[in-house]
Amino acid sequence: MPRDQAEAIVLRTFPLADQDKIVVFLTAERGVLRGVAKGARKFANRFGSSLEPLSHVIVFFYEKERSDLVTISSCDLRESFFDVFSDPAAAFALSYMSELTEEFVPVRARENLAFRLFLSILRAVRDKVDVQILTRYFEAWLLRLNGILPDIRRCRLCRRAIEDPAPAWLSPRRDGVFCDACAPSRKEEIRESLGRFLSWVRDNPPSACASLPFSAGEIRSFAGALQAMIVFHLEREPKSRRWLQDENGLSERKES
Repeated sequence: MPRDQAEAIVLRTFPLADQDKIVVFLTAERGVLRGVAKGARKFANRFGSSLEPLSHVIVFFYEKERSDLVTISSCDLRESFFDVFSDPAAAFALSYMSELTEEFVPVRARENLAFRLFLSILRAVRDKVDVQILTRYFEAWLLRLNGILPDIRRCRLCRRAIEDPAPAWLSPRRDGVFCDACAPSRKEEIRESLGRFLSWVRDNPPSACASLPFSAGEIRSFAGALQAMIVFHLEREPKSRRWLQDENGLSERKES
């Protein structure tokens, strides 16, 4: 069998039998790949630290017909982000991003933008950019890349501009935002600042989040709307979202 290779980020691993691992990768050219790393749980195995979660690697593998899993032959480490796990907020946020990436990125599809997004965010986290801001940045791009980000700036029904101080309301089921007069329900409030944030995200890299032109309160307010859209399209709440909420709540109590 010919051996193939891909630039990848390790999203997660889990045990298989006594000595092996299943490894989930995000790749630039093949979307999400899942593979078996034989002997990866042995002491002093040939993979070393290259299969640690969030490692940036070159993975070498074989594919078998009629198998969803590739066989990983070796893995070369390019960048390690192990140190970011010393910060609980960063660890929870990146677990959340990893889960969403695995759910939304297609298997074996060219997803270069998703790969570049995740790698850029990892580097920004390592450079101590605020992880709460980066999480909102990631959520906004995830929705955009999957074509499920509605027009936030105008009412879906009457097409009037959404402008503060008048409230507007998100309706994921109806795929849009509605002004106060047209809203079918009033559960998730939207402010004009979210539209400005989404435009800013489109035009700036994650590293620019270090000098974001939005207040901490505005950034926190964006979470409800962005996550409501994600949950609606995922059709369940991400398992890691609860950890993220617990950590954000703890951070807010510390700030107060």
